[in-house]
Amino acid sequence: MQEILSNLISNAIKYMPEGGKVLIDVQELPYNQEGYTLIQTKVSDTGIGMSEEFLPSLFELFTRERNTTLSKIPGTGLGMAIVKNLVDLMNGSIEVESELGKGSTFTITIPHKIAYKDYTNRNIESSNEFDIDFKGKRILLAEDNELNVEITTTILSEMGFKVKTVEDGILCVNEMQHQLANTFDLILMDIQIPNMDGYKATDCIRHLSQPEKANIPIIAMSANTFEEDKKKAFDVKMNDYITKPIDFQKMEEVLKQVLSKKDPLS
Repeated sequence: MQEILSNLISNAIKYMPEGGKVLIDVQELPYNQEGYTLIQTKVSDTGIGMSEEFLPSLFELFTRERNTTLSKIPGTGLGMAIVKNLVDLMNGSIEVESELGKGSTFTITIPHKIAYKDYTNRNIESSNEFDIDFKGKRILLAEDNELNVEITTTILSEMGFKVKTVEDGILCVNEMQHQLANTFDLILMDIQIPNMDGYKATDCIRHLSQPEKANIPIIAMSANTFEEDKKKAFDVKMNDYITKPIDFQKMEEVLKQVLSKKDPLS
């Protein structure tokens, strides 16, 4: 939710004429699923707005209303695609109403699991089991999907990591070969990266001559959930396996567990 709101609010401010306003309204809606609550969040602005023709393509990669381009406002066009992707990951919905010259309203509706007191306490105790500070630790992210790179890099940076990205397996191996030992603390390796897949790239890294490089913790990322895929990852001495779409709370726990081990391959 923090990333969703951050993107929506920053976009509203970025395209806001002087004297404009951004309003946020949050309310709980009726919901009939036990253990969950439905939260609706509206982000409204009095900015430049968007045309009706543009709205259907709003959440696609690298799309920007002509009106904003003429204003010479920089941006990657990734923000709205990230928002839509995160809302989908949380089983929610997002709607937008907009009018040129008047502003926009984004309505996000997402079911949230109710955190009862005993559940919250267990989570606190569980997180303390692997109490580790991510600040300043460096991750090499091997991923070719630009949207996944943007989302994962943003979340990892918020955790405190410094992230370097490569888009294929060969570049990942080259990065490990040419960087000094201990440059990176961990590798997040997409299995389906091009030119050299994650399995082969991991195997090459494990056979590097310097132990500090060869033994770096490597976590697999894949949309495949079959046991044989996980077994193949562990056969090449990957340390853990995260399924896509990524649950970033679970990923944080995996990162804590892997980085807390003195011997990454034990």
